Amino acid sequence: MSVHHHYWQGSFVGDEEAGRRLTGLPAAVEAALATELETETVLAACDALSSALCDPDHAVHGRLAAHLPEGEDPAVLAELGALLGRRELTRKLRRELGDTAPGRLNRADPRETVYEAWAPVGLVAHIAPGNAATVAPLSIVEGLLAGNVNILKTSSADTLLTQHLMAELAALDPTGALAARIVVLRFPSSRQEWLRLMCAPADAVAVWGGEGAVEGVSAHVPAGCRLVEWGHRISFAYLTSDAWSDTVTLGALADDVCLHEQQACSSPQVVYLDTEDEGEVFAFAERFAAVLAARPPAVGAASTAEADAAELTTTELMARLEEHLGLTRVFAAPDGSWRVMADTRSPLTASPLNRSVWVKPLPRKRMIATLRPMRRYLQTAGLAGSRTDIAELSRTALAAGVTRVTPVGAMLESYAGEPHDGVYALQRYSRRVAVQADPALFATTACLDDLARPVVLPPPAGPLLGKEDVQEPARRVARADAELYFRSGGSTGAPALSVFSYDDYDTQMHAAARGLLAAGYDPVVDRTANLFYCGAMYGSFISFFSVLERLGGVQLPLSAGPDHGATARALIDHGADTLFGMPSYLWQLLHAEKNALRAYGGLRKVYYGGEHFTPEQRRTLEDTFGIEVIRSITYGSTDLGPLGYQCTESTGGVHHLHADLHTMEILDLAEDRPAAPGETGRLVFTTHARRGQQLGRYVIGDLGREVPGRCPCGRHAPRFELRGRTGDVMRVATYFLNHRRFLDLAGGNGGHRGELQVRLDATDARERLTVRVERTGGTDPERLREVFLAGYPELRSAVAERLLDLVVEVVDGASLDRSPTSGKLLAVVDARG
Repeated sequence: MSVHHHYWQGSFVGDEEAGRRLTGLPAAVEAALATELETETVLAACDALSSALCDPDHAVHGRLAAHLPEGEDPAVLAELGALLGRRELTRKLRRELGDTAPGRLNRADPRETVYEAWAPVGLVAHIAPGNAATVAPLSIVEGLLAGNVNILKTSSADTLLTQHLMAELAALDPTGALAARIVVLRFPSSRQEWLRLMCAPADAVAVWGGEGAVEGVSAHVPAGCRLVEWGHRISFAYLTSDAWSDTVTLGALADDVCLHEQQACSSPQVVYLDTEDEGEVFAFAERFAAVLAARPPAVGAASTAEADAAELTTTELMARLEEHLGLTRVFAAPDGSWRVMADTRSPLTASPLNRSVWVKPLPRKRMIATLRPMRRYLQTAGLAGSRTDIAELSRTALAAGVTRVTPVGAMLESYAGEPHDGVYALQRYSRRVAVQADPALFATTACLDDLARPVVLPPPAGPLLGKEDVQEPARRVARADAELYFRSGGSTGAPALSVFSYDDYDTQMHAAARGLLAAGYDPVVDRTANLFYCGAMYGSFISFFSVLERLGGVQLPLSAGPDHGATARALIDHGADTLFGMPSYLWQLLHAEKNALRAYGGLRKVYYGGEHFTPEQRRTLEDTFGIEVIRSITYGSTDLGPLGYQCTESTGGVHHLHADLHTMEILDLAEDRPAAPGETGRLVFTTHARRGQQLGRYVIGDLGREVPGRCPCGRHAPRFELRGRTGDVMRVATYFLNHRRFLDLAGGNGGHRGELQVRLDATDARERLTVRVERTGGTDPERLREVFLAGYPELRSAVAERLLDLVVEVVDGASLDRSPTSGKLLAVVDARG
């Protein structure tokens, strides 16, 4: 019976089938590249696999542990899982490709219609090393993060760990896009025809191993194909006189030598001393030998391969022979478990590893001349010395060809996104591409992909979450993810806490900036006054300061202040033509300084958030102040960030979803099922581009309905229309009444152009509903009362049945109740107790 050693695009196959499929590899690659792979799909699957690998009781962990090499500690799965978590991979993406969605064609400069992205090279062929369980799967993940199809060769002596690990990863992706981009074959290097077939259609070939491995593969690499060598490297430690006499430094150096028995490229093979004195070299070697002698024996030391043992013996014997010439001195364990070889000659010498260390003199003035001939093989320099020494020696070591500098004792440590052998892996597996577009046609297009295809993110799953379900975990977010704290405006209840990492905040501000461009904001021309409220941990002013900063727009960071005269003078003096702010504040400002701002005549655009302008208020802004553009600046929440944006074709409460950040559901008002098409329901959001907090299926408290069909603007992002908040629906006198109905009736039949607030009170006889309307020219409370009763049957019935008293009050706008934090008008004030 044939053993299926190979994993091919979702299934395990035997030799015969793998050979047949190899001949059709180019067509398979083309078919896979024709499908889309969202970076979020890779991140979500890797994060789920990470959780499974870190849990010894998880079924996936158990299945994969069975495929570990004999004698391999199962803890290696947890180590691999730690590298596959969302935190590590998003940090890697940001460091190496600058974004968590690097494949999207966004504007390189918001002021120009030039779009850039990182595109996959196409097919990456990975030649994995033997005896390194984690290298092969991590190499494939790097290829996936760059969007490539990946074919990987493992050694015929390897277990099937990589094949099964990739199968588990692909199973966590419901779209099938990952499976289509993964092929893992196990065969010996002597099978040259297979090696040729997997390399021939490749756009990049990544080889792990020494010069022999690279030479054996390079013959099959076609012209123009990128050869990425992850070869063996040599690392060294360098100690100044202050450091080599310090016992703590010697202990740290011993840690670097003993960890992994010098098998890592970053392990020190040579210890250089900043001296020309041979006596100091011999004395240090003797002291360091005593430190190594005190270390516990290596695990599995008795299993050293015969060839390795021969090299160890030969190297030590040659060094002992040169002792008679005064060139060397050898200090070694009687059982051969470690050896320190002092050598008076400076040139770099490779160690036979397994706790074998050369000690050599190298004055810093000769460092470049001595090391530069070996620059192609240098990797890590572990430095020990004073702060000034470290700074100077770092520059010298880098000039000599070193690619990493670390403290002694940390040579084998790494961080997410660290360059490997002087390059970023993801950039080696990617191409930087650009599209130049006609500014007249694409002035409001921030991302070219929005017009090309819909974003497909993993479907939402899990239970529905309310505000309290989100608030409690927010208080327990890991400190590393809680870098920025905001509180909501509290217009619908007590202010809620939200926490963000700076990376997540940056992602959201870039998204909001793209949405603002779609709404017609022009960072080249517009001169903007930021008039949102600031302070008390409220995020609007700060957020839109950040948005304008990312757009490169001209900004007057005024914030919403009580001195309307001073604000108006600043607008006029600095030529502001665009206002950002809350409708209620902007309305007060414009009417308080009506004469001055009308005479100025320079205001052209208003972008508002948090509330809405009524149709009558919009007409006033257009007719009285000459405002040409009035659009939502964004639709969002403090905890989820920007959720939707308007385009130049959007009107009223219609928004596009930020589909690259969130998925949206619209659920029935009464039951937890999808609302009927076109019907108003509860808006439920799942955010994907977030670290630290899991915000899945969050019932945000807003109502909306789906807007069917593709928008005339050409974007594929879904559209929805906001229909108020669940808190705007009032249970009064056995009836459900909606604040929006009062607003529509007042602005329509009533001709009211100002603000409107509903207050509920309990009296001895019955409940009282007071509609408080802002005093504008000709506002007639009795006329408005008649309009409400005539246009709202439920209200009319409640009044007729003497269950409710209806009162209409005309008040000054300043006396309406507002949120003390955001300044937002409170739509409903329930004072019934």
